[in-house]
Amino acid sequence: LANQAANRGYYGTVSHNSRAVYQAYFGWFDGNPANLNPLPPVQSGEHYVQALGGDEKVMELAQEAYDDGEYRWGATLLNHLVFAQPNHQDARNLLAKNYDQLGYQAESGPWRGIYLTGALELRHGYQTKETDLSTAKDLILHTPLSSLLNALEVNLNGPKAQDLSLNVQINFTDINQKYDLWLENAVLHHTLLDKNSEAVTSNAQLDISYDLFINVILGKAKLKDLLFSDELSVSGSTLDLLRFFALLDTPSANFAIVEP
Repeated sequence: LANQAANRGYYGTVSHNSRAVYQAYFGWFDGNPANLNPLPPVQSGEHYVQALGGDEKVMELAQEAYDDGEYRWGATLLNHLVFAQPNHQDARNLLAKNYDQLGYQAESGPWRGIYLTGALELRHGYQTKETDLSTAKDLILHTPLSSLLNALEVNLNGPKAQDLSLNVQINFTDINQKYDLWLENAVLHHTLLDKNSEAVTSNAQLDISYDLFINVILGKAKLKDLLFSDELSVSGSTLDLLRFFALLDTPSANFAIVEP
């Protein structure tokens, strides 16, 4: 099977995807107690560098690994050093060279991209310009609605939602789907409503097209600016509806990958 082009790891890889399947069913823990509650990367890096004899010794070992083509081992050594001393330019440069080589060797396109992104960050710092998520609208439109609502649940600002109890129903007029979203114990839940669903008392109901809802989620349209337009309708408490959406944070897409 591995000799057939369609089964090659040009996108996913066996090691990557088998691990994902395992974690989906059994979780991330592999049964090794050492992995149950490990030190955070910075503290771990500091201890490793000290145990190996300091940064100069780590650089010596990493250079030997690079010269021998042991790029994964070299990356492991230097990753600890960069997290312990993020301004160590020689370590950053050598780690970037290791990632270059791992990227060149990777059969998987996404793996190559990750390695080379890490090398780019080490050389030039991570991107600070905000990513325009609106460019992904077509992709999001083809994402299952339940998956999108799962993402919204993750964006809930828990501390702000503490002690609040809200229920909002959203009727997506163009796809004939209606969802009940409710806030309880600082956790956001959702369920699909159909003709067999029990009647639910809600604070507000929003009738909106899926396309316009995506624009609101992406920040291309402001819900409060649309309240008096013909593009949507609200029944119940408009204030509660606005309070509900105000609890959803917009996460930053820009963060460091290979440094603290």
